[in-house]
Amino acid sequence: MSSTTPYSTPAKLAHWLIAALILAAFPLGLYMHELSLSPEKLRLYSYHKWIGMTVLLLFMPRLLWRLVRPPPALLPGPAWQLKLAEATHWLLYLLMAAVPLCGWLMSSAKGFQVVYLGLVPLPDLVGKDQALGTLLADLHSSLAWALMVLIVVHAAAALKHHLIDRDDTLRRILPFVKLPSGETRS
Repeated sequence: MSSTTPYSTPAKLAHWLIAALILAAFPLGLYMHELSLSPEKLRLYSYHKWIGMTVLLLFMPRLLWRLVRPPPALLPGPAWQLKLAEATHWLLYLLMAAVPLCGWLMSSAKGFQVVYLGLVPLPDLVGKDQALGTLLADLHSSLAWALMVLIVVHAAAALKHHLIDRDDTLRRILPFVKLPSGETRS
């Protein structure tokens, strides 16, 4: 594959949709956490849970797609950068699943059932246990912060490739961008 081989359309759509959802859920989580108990806080918690469950639901076919149809090869670069890029991608995948799963576990442990989109009650994953709920709340927060840090690193690396290296790393994942075939920019 050349440097102009783009990611598949399903991979691009999943990438940007999941990114948008995560980037909405994180500040919402920070904001709602600081509110006093009110109907607004409960509504925002529901929205936050719905976003998290949607990320989890989109993640599963995205992972399957990646396993069935591997992404284009990374562009040439120093071995350490290629290994770091590969590790970063897999860690992002791990956190895309772990953060919402941990939130679901936390809700279950705290005795608050997740009702997806206000319509579909999801089963509690663990019994009510306040101590476990508190532990899972801390873990959920830590994992969410780790995910955000990794997203910032991922975005910075993509911008570095685009602005400094002037290669097609970023352009290959952008939706609606046509890369010239047979021609490389790296």
